[in-house]
Amino acid sequence: MDKSLRIVFMGTPEFAVASLDALVKSRHQVVAVVTAPDRPASRGLKLQQSAVKEYAIQNNLPVLQPEKLKDENFISQLKELTPDLAVVVAFRMLPEVVWRLPKLGTINLHASLLPQYRGAAPINWAVINGEKQTGVTTFFINQDIDKGNILLQEKVAILESDNAGTVHDNLMNTGSALLVKTVDYIAVGLFADVPQDTFSTDNLKPAPKIFKDDCKINWNRPAHEVFNFIRGLSPYPAAWTVLENKEGKQLTLKIYSSLVSHDIVVAPGEILIKDSIHIYIGCSDCAIEVKELQLEGRKTMPVADFLRGFRLEEEGWHIVN
Repeated sequence: MDKSLRIVFMGTPEFAVASLDALVKSRHQVVAVVTAPDRPASRGLKLQQSAVKEYAIQNNLPVLQPEKLKDENFISQLKELTPDLAVVVAFRMLPEVVWRLPKLGTINLHASLLPQYRGAAPINWAVINGEKQTGVTTFFINQDIDKGNILLQEKVAILESDNAGTVHDNLMNTGSALLVKTVDYIAVGLFADVPQDTFSTDNLKPAPKIFKDDCKINWNRPAHEVFNFIRGLSPYPAAWTVLENKEGKQLTLKIYSSLVSHDIVVAPGEILIKDSIHIYIGCSDCAIEVKELQLEGRKTMPVADFLRGFRLEEEGWHIVN
């Protein structure tokens, strides 16, 4: 007979919702959802619920939103739920008192092929680094971030046409299925968890959190690196550069999509406009063609629309490299 586990699910963003939905639709019982507290958002500072909380409410799942994970009331609530297993997808670091509480432990779904790309932004960094392949990993949480024993992995290809957004969606869907498979195995005891140090640890690439300053484009890099950098940050948080006009006014320009143009060679950071519908920007070897962008204070748009409404050449706008 198939065994059903009592699960506490912990997660916050959209990436976690697919996994929660898959567990809800499985034979297992999600007894509660733990997610981030509501936070002020937008200009009106209206409290905004996490994507996981919205799903939980729609599906009548109990929701816990502790400010501090070591809070005694929160720990008491978890104990009262008597979970067999805790499942973590895109959540914060757990204290030991939490991850040790469930009878069978706590597992995590990570959006990389561990031990590669440990950290907060594995999807972005895999695309930025020009990887042809990434994947998802389930593992038991221990005291070290993303270093617990591995349960299952599944590979996912990264195409040249992909960006961080499309890879995110592919991993989200692949990961939700892998997570249910992992929980099924744990439920019947048919699993083997493998220490990460048994995998090759040569040339490990980290995936640290990405901040705004990290997203500034360095036009002195080769065009293909700039191309990967742009798609690795698209649609969020977005690669950017700074434009300045003849009067010294500066505006931030975000670039969401580009192509490498091997036959166009201009100086790094130099802008070349062709036929009033193409923008090329020089890199260290050749140029990239910008396909989709967003000027500060305006909406995201294709280059042709941008050039119809912005006097780039007439006002002497250039990149501050």
